[in-house]
Amino acid sequence: MNDMQNWVEIYADGACKGNPGAGGWGVLLQYQGREKTMFGGDLDTTNNRMELTAVIRGLEALTRPSKVKVYTDSSYVQKGMSEWLSNWKAKGWRTADKKPVKNADLWALLDTQAQRHQVEWVWVRGHAGNDGNERADALANQGVAQILGTVSQ
Repeated sequence: MNDMQNWVEIYADGACKGNPGAGGWGVLLQYQGREKTMFGGDLDTTNNRMELTAVIRGLEALTRPSKVKVYTDSSYVQKGMSEWLSNWKAKGWRTADKKPVKNADLWALLDTQAQRHQVEWVWVRGHAGNDGNERADALANQGVAQILGTVSQ
């Protein structure tokens, strides 16, 4: 069996109309040929909060510890989880220049969810033809439209 068949792939994206403004998040989960999509939004948020929320929702949807590849076009999310998080936690959720970490509430939630799994964080270029990322982007925009009342549930 191909090892990739044992991995859950999560494509997560956020969108914001105005920053801050109305935002949406979208998630495409793929596992062994099956797919699940999710989206949602918030009337008053930022793009980074929606990027984080998308990944959190994707990981929350997994019912058991899994090997996961998270694909994101947000270097903020990818670097945050791969490079910055351990230092933030060690410094009491402070940055290198001793300022409070922005979105610490969501980073803490994401950290909790990620610890349940074996996660590989993969950055992909946004709007560059990656099918999973393009689909997650469309879902995030559905989230914005829904929150603005232009899409019925």
